[in-house]
Parts: sequence; C-alpha cells; structure tokens
Amino acid sequence: MRLLLLPFPGARALATACTVLAAAAPLPAAAQSMALDPQAMARFDLGYAKCEARLPAMRGHRDDAYLSLRRLQLDDARRRQLAAARRSAAYQGELRRVKTAEAQGVAPAASSPLEHQCQALWAETQRVMHQPRR
Repeated sequence: MRLLLLPFPGARALATACTVLAAAAPLPAAAQSMALDPQAMARFDLGYAKCEARLPAMRGHRDDAYLSLRRLQLDDARRRQLAAARRSAAYQGELRRVKTAEAQGVAPAASSPLEHQCQALWAETQRVMHQPRR
C-alpha cells in the first residue's frame, strides 16, 4: 500500500481536523430536531411583544421570528409544537417570573437598545421567511 504524499508537514493534522469538524457539523435545518426550551421561549415572547409595539410590521409573525433564529421554516407540525410549549408549566412559570421581575424594576439583561434589537430580529425573520423551503 502506497502512502499519499502530502504537500506540507502539517497537512495530515489539517486533514484530520477537517474530517473531525465535518463529522461534528450540525445537520441541515430540515433534519434538525425541534427541541424547544419553554423558558427561553417565554423570555423571547415577552421581548417580541415589546418589539411588536414598536414595529407594527412584526405583528402576527412571532412564530416565524422564533423559528428564524433556528433557521427553520414554520409549518403545521412546528406550529403545534410551539403551541404545546406555550401551554407547558415551565413556559407559564417563566412568563410569570419575568413579568414579576419587570414589575419590580429589575434591569433587562440585554445591553443594546430595544429598538436596535427589534430591527435586527425583524430583518433576520424577513430573510429566513423569504428563503426557499428545502
């Protein structure tokens, strides 16, 4: 068996690293599982409601926006998963916790202004919503 001559001394390590990275790469969006974090979704929904108040074009696109962050398209199955997560005790508890914290005047964790965050989220949502489905 003849060994392949590599162009430079570190080529074998580079080839090995590329193989490992390729094997560990995430699956395409269509193959990704839809594991939802109800607590994170509750925080997202509260923030999105604030964005809807500032940017009327965002109204009615909450699920699209949430899924666009995961590079996923909205379909009936995902819509049902999102609805089930929003009915869960973890979601409802986090929603109450965050609303209570806001009522007490606890500063939000985000450091950039809300307007910029809303515009960035809406731009990303628009980009993902208009991509062709895979």
